[in-house]
Amino acid sequence: MTTDVTIDDLDHTYPDATAPTLCGVTLDVPAGTRTAILGPSGSGKSTLLSIIAGLSAPTGGDVRLAGRSVLTQPPHRRDLGVVFQRPLLFPHLTVAENIAFGLRMRRTDRKVIRRRVTELLDAVALRDYADRRSTELSGGQQQRVALARALAARPAVLLLDEPFSALDPQLRGDMRALLTDLHHREGTTTLFVTHDRDEATDIADHVAVLLDSHLAQHAPPAGLFRRPATLAVAQFLGGATNAIPGTAHPDRFDCPLGSLHLDTPHRGPGLLLIRPEAIVVAEQDGPNVIPATITAVTDRGTHLDVRATTSGHTLHLTTGPATPLRPGDETRLRLPPAHLSVVTP
Repeated sequence: MTTDVTIDDLDHTYPDATAPTLCGVTLDVPAGTRTAILGPSGSGKSTLLSIIAGLSAPTGGDVRLAGRSVLTQPPHRRDLGVVFQRPLLFPHLTVAENIAFGLRMRRTDRKVIRRRVTELLDAVALRDYADRRSTELSGGQQQRVALARALAARPAVLLLDEPFSALDPQLRGDMRALLTDLHHREGTTTLFVTHDRDEATDIADHVAVLLDSHLAQHAPPAGLFRRPATLAVAQFLGGATNAIPGTAHPDRFDCPLGSLHLDTPHRGPGLLLIRPEAIVVAEQDGPNVIPATITAVTDRGTHLDVRATTSGHTLHLTTGPATPLRPGDETRLRLPPAHLSVVTP
């Protein structure tokens, strides 16, 4: 049975460290959902997962599964499946035996074990490899076995600590798709640690951003990119390229580009943010449409990176490769209100 995870005001500091690894982290993960824990190296992502798994102890706060604290429970009592960056398979066991290992430790009926192992071998497309040793598999295949082994006992929560980071880009994409398929099949509450923004948005229903040991924001991927809570979150997500100073009112933002309509209320001085891919080349005047001069165009094959100047400011935008833009062109740019956010500098 899947369950919810509650992380309540969690602190952690390593012995002799001069700064905390985690500071006041509070996070609710509803049952059956997928949450990516996203952040740069050293932000505390793996430490957070390690505490949930019972491999590390916090210096403050609590971790609850289905409303009950698990801090006093050893790892094997927490009903968790865990997959690390390295598969950590048993080299002396076959693929099928690796997947069955946890079930055998629980003294599960042999017929149930065979049925579950066969089911998971099919799910990870490794039925033909059932009798091979793990040392005979590629890195991607080994991680497929590790995923199957973690899910074999139908854990309440699945924890993954950057399990695909050692794989090449094509394999990472394949593994993300597999993980999504497995989640639809199993419905297990999942927490996935990554430093890859694309990986987080591909896999997760919600993304929790850890920056400097703090939880900076927790939101669905679309909300995270469109409405970063702080300038630091926007910078980490690559959304601070266009930052225009001005003053916000409940329905508009007054700045050198003009008076721009806002969808979300905000008051006071701030920075207006809009991601490059959200700016639209407009064919006619209208709300939030501003005149601009194209100053640079770089063809990236799949898209164009464009710089344009307007009212003394440079805006960065991306467009489709067929958009007819050249340096020196006069054009109009629309800044859709749904993609505008205001943060405090």
